[in-house]
Amino acid sequence: MTTPTTHVRPNYMLIWLYLFVMTIAEVLLAFELPVARNLKLILLLILAIWKAKAMLVALFFMHLKFERWRLRLIFIVPLPLAAILVTTVIMEKVW
Repeated sequence: MTTPTTHVRPNYMLIWLYLFVMTIAEVLLAFELPVARNLKLILLLILAIWKAKAMLVALFFMHLKFERWRLRLIFIVPLPLAAILVTTVIMEKVW
């Protein structure tokens, strides 16, 4: 017999504050920082990857962290497909 696991409520305000601060940093970088365009794009991409906003929102606000693996799989499978689509569109613009 297994013991039921208790649902620990995450600190939503701390997650929200983290996302807010990172978004403000990205906006300031995009509009206020006087650096070269390519460097600005690279920094914004690094911030976006570091922030992992979609992952935090999905895990905590959509409660996927507390769901079974099969439901997580439904969410995870389209991510590589979206990455392929974005890469294809970017490469089409470059060529």
